[in-house]
Amino acid sequence: MKNPNESEIEQLNSFLRGELSAVETYTQCIKKLEDVDLCVRLGQLRASHAARVDLLTARVARSGGAPDSTSGAWGAFAKFAEGGAGIFGSSAAISMLKEGEDHGKSVYLANLGDLNASNQRFINGEILPEQLRTRDMLAAIIEVRDLQN
Repeated sequence: MKNPNESEIEQLNSFLRGELSAVETYTQCIKKLEDVDLCVRLGQLRASHAARVDLLTARVARSGGAPDSTSGAWGAFAKFAEGGAGIFGSSAAISMLKEGEDHGKSVYLANLGDLNASNQRFINGEILPEQLRTRDMLAAIIEVRDLQN
């Protein structure tokens, strides 16, 4: 029997895969960077994405779905960022993280209308504000680094 919430679950799982990818990407970048202060700051952003993983996992389960546990195709971005951090240095790695944050914001906003009212409130109230906060914090980190260089 088909779950009546199937399209909701699919969209929430898509968001979940994006957050899993963000956690993987931050983890890989942090491992490759040597600047301890920067690693601490990026670790805070990673923790925000990890909290969103928990929230989205619970939401999918409450909707009657099986939460995805891997980033799937999104994981390719994490692998690319991992290589970028090692090859191109911290500036390139942070720029890739910023692109990921911008993309995450766009994905949430573009797909919000496909959700029912309850899930729209959940995304607008709990997920999107954190996405905007991490995006803005990363932008501030980049701005400070640019001023220092």
